Amino acid sequence: MTEFWIISVPGERDPNQVYQRLQTTLSKYKDICSQVNKFNIPPDFKVGTLDILVGLSDELSKLDVYAESITKKVAQYMGDVLEEQKHKLEDNLTVNGLSPAAFLTKFQWDYAKYPVKQTLSSLYAIISEQLTKVDSDLKAKSQSYNNLKGCLQNLERKQTGSLLTRELGDIVKREQFIVDSEYLTTLVVVVPKNMYNDWKSNYERMTDMVVPKSSELIFEDQDNGLWTVTLFKKMTDDFKTQAREFRFVVRDFTYDEKKIEESRNELSKLESDKKRQFAPLFRWLKVNFGEAFSAMVHIKALRVFVESVLR
Repeated sequence: MTEFWIISVPGERDPNQVYQRLQTTLSKYKDICSQVNKFNIPPDFKVGTLDILVGLSDELSKLDVYAESITKKVAQYMGDVLEEQKHKLEDNLTVNGLSPAAFLTKFQWDYAKYPVKQTLSSLYAIISEQLTKVDSDLKAKSQSYNNLKGCLQNLERKQTGSLLTRELGDIVKREQFIVDSEYLTTLVVVVPKNMYNDWKSNYERMTDMVVPKSSELIFEDQDNGLWTVTLFKKMTDDFKTQAREFRFVVRDFTYDEKKIEESRNELSKLESDKKRQFAPLFRWLKVNFGEAFSAMVHIKALRVFVESVLR
């Protein structure tokens, strides 16, 4: 990361002479200073009284820290929303079409945003209000996007997690279940892979009224298999109790086409909403990184000016 120093030196009638002398002096220390650029600060600020300058010096110092924190937060969140495209972050951190380093080395005061006819205190207030708005908007926008992203991630985890916890709607089929029967029901049971033989040997005897040869392996993950078994509804609780004794887990699942479709639609809607919100959010982050960085550099310009006058 490149480090920049903004320094003020005693002036003379010809500023270029001072600049040339500074370049000559610093050229001896190329290991710590590779480039010297002019940092253009308006000469016609309304200075005000000594008391105002002293108070402003402290306030500008605090605002400078705040501006840096806002700029970093915007940049960091931009990286967060890029996710797997985070390597593109640096290309998108621009200020008025320039890289932050180029903006700093070519800095020109923005007279339209920060008119020098205003007092220094007024300029401080303008920049402070601007940064506060960026901070407030970032909190609101990030909270909204994070909530949406969190809901989507929760659903995705349910679709891809362990058989002990994941949604089953996408891995089962209607023909694997007894549906709409007054007396019979189909249960789905999670069985560790190393206990398949135990399951096949014992499921018919775990309780009365289990349909013989009704068990079928319908899905596997890394550790477990999902088996179906059909029995009379009134024996469900007894079967669950016996299954626990064997360390088999009966999932609380009833095949419902409507609920399965609703779950699919919810996931699809969240994915669509995330894509729809990404573009305007990312544009806002790009624009407001530039705004925050520019405001931060203008604060530093004001600090250099005020500190120079006080000295």
